[in-house]
Amino acid sequence: MAASIIRFTVSRSCVAMRPLGSSAIPAVRSIQTSSVARDVESAAKFIGAGAATVGVAGSGAGIGSVFGGLCQAYARNPSAKNQLFNYAILGFALSEAMGLFCLMIAFMILFAM
Repeated sequence: MAASIIRFTVSRSCVAMRPLGSSAIPAVRSIQTSSVARDVESAAKFIGAGAATVGVAGSGAGIGSVFGGLCQAYARNPSAKNQLFNYAILGFALSEAMGLFCLMIAFMILFAM
């Protein structure tokens, strides 16, 4: 009757069952894992970099809006082509710079922190 009694041994990684009187059988097997803090930090880096790259999509939308506005303005007043084109290039440069800043921040989050 004593052989049918089972003792549970609990460790960090697993639960093992062994008969009460048997001490020759090792009951615990260890499983090696990485630390939880390091995994959370890595996940936070990837989430932050993904959130920072959303600005690149906004940059693409801004560039499309700038050149769409250029086409409309040129259709309304073809004689102001040179002045409109200069303003469009300025808008393109500013919009592209914002996209590159977002990309730079994403890379800094991933590789510099």
